[in-house]
Amino acid sequence: MTVRVLRSGVLATVQDLGRSGLQHLAIVPGGAMDPVSHRIANALVGNVRDCATLEFALAGPELAFDRDALIALHGARFEPRLDGAPMPVARPVLVRAGATLRIGRAAEGAFGYLAVAGGIDVPVVLGGRSTFLPGGFGGLDGRAVSAGAAIPLADDVVALSEARFARVVRGGRTGEVSGSGARSVRWFAPMLTLAATDPLVVRVVDGVHAELFEDAARAALTAERWRVAPDSNRMGYRLLGPKLALRAPKDIVSQAVCLGTVQVPGGGQPIVLMADHQTTGGYPRIAEVISADMPRLAQAAPGAAAVRFERVGLAEADAARSDLARRVDDLLERLRWEFGDEND
Repeated sequence: MTVRVLRSGVLATVQDLGRSGLQHLAIVPGGAMDPVSHRIANALVGNVRDCATLEFALAGPELAFDRDALIALHGARFEPRLDGAPMPVARPVLVRAGATLRIGRAAEGAFGYLAVAGGIDVPVVLGGRSTFLPGGFGGLDGRAVSAGAAIPLADDVVALSEARFARVVRGGRTGEVSGSGARSVRWFAPMLTLAATDPLVVRVVDGVHAELFEDAARAALTAERWRVAPDSNRMGYRLLGPKLALRAPKDIVSQAVCLGTVQVPGGGQPIVLMADHQTTGGYPRIAEVISADMPRLAQAAPGAAAVRFERVGLAEADAARSDLARRVDDLLERLRWEFGDEND
C-alpha cells in the first residue's frame, strides 16, 4: 500500500531516530529534528519508537489514502483538514480509503510528524530509514517528498490499523470526524516541545572555546534575544542578533562537532548545529545547547521565533535530560495502556 502525495508542502522527508555510531565515518546521526514528537506520533498509532514517520516543516503536504489507515499527527500545531473537515491532532485517527488529508500551515512551531500504523516502509540504509538530504540517501531515494510521489506503507497496514483501533477504543470512547467517515478517540497526547515562554528559553553549557570570546560577547549570548534566521535548515539554525567577537584572531583546528554545538563563523553570527549537521568544524564553539532543549529549539520557526539562552552547569544539564526522559516515558506508558499494552 502507498499514500499518494498530491502537494509536497515546504519540506517533507521520511525520518526515524537516525543512525548512531557512524560519526567517525563522517555519517551523522540525523533523524527527526524533534525526536520527542516523532516518538509520540508513533506511540499514538501503536508503533515502536524507531518506525519511520513523515516529517514536514512549516507547511505540510496534501496526501491521498487508497486504503484504510490508522494515522496520528504530532509536533508543531497544525490545523489539518480531512476531506475538508477539521481533523483532530495528537490522537489516533482511523481514516478511510479514498480520504484526502491536507495538513496546511503550522499555527505554532516548525516540524510536524505523521505516523501510520506499521510505519513508512522504505529500505534500511546504514542502519536507518531517515532521509539524509546532504548525502542523498535514505528515505525516498535520499530526497524530499515531491508531488506525485508514492509513500510506501506496511503490507498489512489495513488489518493492523483496524486491529489497533479496535484495541484503543475497547471502552467505546470514540467520535466521528465530521464529514469524513474517519473515527478518532476523545483523549489526546499533549505537545511536550512547543515553547512555553516568549522568548523561548534554551539552556547552554560553555563550549570548548568560550574563553576565546570577548567578555561582552559571552554576556551578549545570554542577555540578548536572538531570531532564527529564515535561511536556517536541518543542518543548522542561523541566529540573528549582535555579533560575537573573539578576543583576538584565532585559527581553530577542525574538530568533531555534535547536535547542539553553537559555532561562531567569522561574521560573528552564531549557528546552532541541528540534526543534519556536519561531523567536524573549524569555527570557534562558544556553547553547547543541552540535549533536553534541542527538541524545543527545533520547533522554533525560522523567521519568527525569538530565543534567549541561559547558561547552566553540567549537573543541571544532566538533570534536565533525566526529567525530559521521565516525562516522555510516562506519556508513552499511558499511551501503551490505551492500546491495552499490546504494541507490535
